[in-house]
Amino acid sequence: MRRLGVLACAGLFLAPALARGAEVKTEMISFKAGGETVQGYLALAEGGGRHPALVVIHEWWGLNDWVKEQARKFAENGYVALAVDLYRGKVASDPELAHELSRGLPADRAVRDMRAAFDYLAARPDVNKNKIGSVGWCMGGGYSLALALNEPRLAACVINYGHLATDPAEIAKIHAPILGNFGGQDRGITPEDVHAFEKAVKDAGTPIDVKIYPDAGHAFENPNNKAGYRAADAADAWSRMVDFFNKTLK
Repeated sequence: MRRLGVLACAGLFLAPALARGAEVKTEMISFKAGGETVQGYLALAEGGGRHPALVVIHEWWGLNDWVKEQARKFAENGYVALAVDLYRGKVASDPELAHELSRGLPADRAVRDMRAAFDYLAARPDVNKNKIGSVGWCMGGGYSLALALNEPRLAACVINYGHLATDPAEIAKIHAPILGNFGGQDRGITPEDVHAFEKAVKDAGTPIDVKIYPDAGHAFENPNNKAGYRAADAADAWSRMVDFFNKTLK
């Protein structure tokens, strides 16, 4: 698979504590990806039964507090959420290190790790293996799409301002419906890129719902992006994700 483009995600890596609703259990877990051991942050609401699940994919900063917060929020909404550590324990707090880590991440290894995370979730007795989706932001948004391109069992895919593909041969591999949230002022992933992707997916017959927020730039959903965070747009994007997963996974 060709190397995915990686874009800068603005903002720091720390996030405020989550105001919790439903009681959520969290833990760091390990699972095998080929011959390697990968870690992830697992969040799930307490209670019995089988639940839909999500592979949660971090920005170029790594598996930091903000990404863990997103996993907990999804767990509060009834999902078993697994945030995969693609950087093997490394977390960046400045753009230079984030750029170095993202550039040094082999795309094929990242895909292998995400597919292994999918397999881990599918094997859990509390997960409905037919209702597993993916969600990511920035670099993780591109990798959410990469998982859809490489895992035919994926049931839903959310891309938040992530790298896009338009090759019809690649797009044809996607079986999962797609939701995308993008910034109209994003200079890395432009509205033209988004429209081209949307057309290619529609031409392939795959359901897709994209929204471009006219005044938003890259990484507008992360409040630690002090210069670019847009609270109203972020809240709307979150609502769209919740509604989308409710329709496709529940």
